[in-house]
Amino acid sequence: MPFSKLPPLLGDALSDRGYAAPTPVQAAVLEADAHGRDLIVSAQTGSGKTVAFGLAMAGDLLDADGHLPPSPTPLALIVAPTRELALQVSRELTWLYDKYGARLATCVGGMDASKERRALGRGAQIVVGTPGRLRDHLERGALDLSSLRTIVLDEADEMLDMGFREDLEEILDATPPERRTLLFSATMPKPIAALARRYQRDALRISTVGEDRGHGDISYQAMAVAPADTENAVVNLLRLHEAETAMLFCATRDNVRRLHASLVERGFAAVALSGEHSQNERNQALQALRDRRARVCVATDVAARGIDLPSLSLVVHVEIPRDAETLQHRSGRTGRAGKKGTAVLIVPYTRRRRVESMLRGAKIPAEWIAPPSAEDIRKADSERLLSTLLAPVEFTDEDRALADRLLAERSAEDIAAALVHVHRSRLPQPEELLGNDAPREKRGPRPGFEDSVWFKLNVGRNQNADPRWILPLLCRRGHVGRGEIGAIRIDTRETHFEVPGAIADRFLDAVKRTAGGDDEVEIERSTSQPPPHGGHSRHREGGAGRKPFRKGPGNKPERGFGKGPHKGPGKGSGAPKKPFHKKKRRPE
Repeated sequence: MPFSKLPPLLGDALSDRGYAAPTPVQAAVLEADAHGRDLIVSAQTGSGKTVAFGLAMAGDLLDADGHLPPSPTPLALIVAPTRELALQVSRELTWLYDKYGARLATCVGGMDASKERRALGRGAQIVVGTPGRLRDHLERGALDLSSLRTIVLDEADEMLDMGFREDLEEILDATPPERRTLLFSATMPKPIAALARRYQRDALRISTVGEDRGHGDISYQAMAVAPADTENAVVNLLRLHEAETAMLFCATRDNVRRLHASLVERGFAAVALSGEHSQNERNQALQALRDRRARVCVATDVAARGIDLPSLSLVVHVEIPRDAETLQHRSGRTGRAGKKGTAVLIVPYTRRRRVESMLRGAKIPAEWIAPPSAEDIRKADSERLLSTLLAPVEFTDEDRALADRLLAERSAEDIAAALVHVHRSRLPQPEELLGNDAPREKRGPRPGFEDSVWFKLNVGRNQNADPRWILPLLCRRGHVGRGEIGAIRIDTRETHFEVPGAIADRFLDAVKRTAGGDDEVEIERSTSQPPPHGGHSRHREGGAGRKPFRKGPGNKPERGFGKGPHKGPGKGSGAPKKPFHKKKRRPE
């Protein structure tokens, strides 16, 4: 349906911006039964809802001749939960009503309040702001809502979640009773329903969110990983997709800080957004993403509200969202305005059932995939490089002259190999994940393990032995990296593992030096043949549901990202929670 029923100037503005037909939510608010009524609208993020309420309030703003009359006090007020969303809404309404000569005032935290008061004093027909700043202007007498015709609450559910109930109620109480109220909320929890009953009259309910949560343009994926491998899984996901812009969601500002620092250290162009960043730092981070100087954003849920990045194609839930609604809001950062996006959940083994239940209850279809391996990434890199080099391009005379000089010094094969080397050297290295090792019977020895030496531990399945805490323990005790530990085969009462023969003596010396203390796990060279591959092993997902224990204090294994096995069982490493106590056999 074209925008045929709109006033001409609005239609021209939409046409200039490339709008050919309304989105479902825009079409719904333009229907005859919605005209002049209070509305409760549920629509997914990125569905064009800003333009939708901009069009819906046109009938309240324009006079009989189709003009926007001057007014000393606001005629329309839009309230948004965050500064970024309010600024985004203000930009959209500016071009939508530009041909009418509309005056807009934006009132948000972090801006010069005196300039905002002057803008209000000059007479702004449309005001956009955040609850706290609007309430402040209202109490100071700078914001007069006595002539208001329309108020829009954008992402009302988020404003209530963020604690703005009192601010919203004070603002709504200051508006005329005959004003029109448009409530836009992705979800309809009880507090939103109560707000609607109190401040709306005979509201029309509009929902464009289907049974699939309205995310037909988002491909959901989930991958189960060892708790200590979360950060490495993030690295491999970023390297596999090489998205133009990616957003990584963490639960706390501490985890944002840690993951951001790790990614920057590995060579990723990344920025961070959390509650500890100032408004100036947030502005710089967002500008870096828009300018493509940064391609990865690590953020908390609240800090990412209202962010609109058209190039965002990958969302990674580094930590599991607290509920389906949070999952929906996070994932809604991508797949916007008809573009395709991918949302990936990184799930610790021990929490897979919870995630499956959440996805099932939310009716979100998700494909469970294996974490990308280093080999997968190398193949993807090769295909991307070939595609780039074989793409049509115009060469200058200077380019060809330099090519002739190179050919005079090296063969074409050497030049091509050097080009590949330069390209790969600029990319962060992929990580080896615990779950990506295939069984030896299927793929043969790993490089460096052709002449391996087997060792054993005095723990097995009876003592809840699990590769997720055994591997960090071996790395700590033997002063080696996890790449120097081969297969791990767990039997009933003992566990065998292999070490490259070249470092076997050094590993054993380190084990002897680190023995003692409260560590009851004994490590020694094995004199017998290890058990055949099977059962609980590092190279199978079997036993993934077994809850690992932890040595020493710290959070549960699935919390945080881990410090890496070489640093021992610290916070989030996936190591056991309680000291190991070897079982005593009952007397016969």
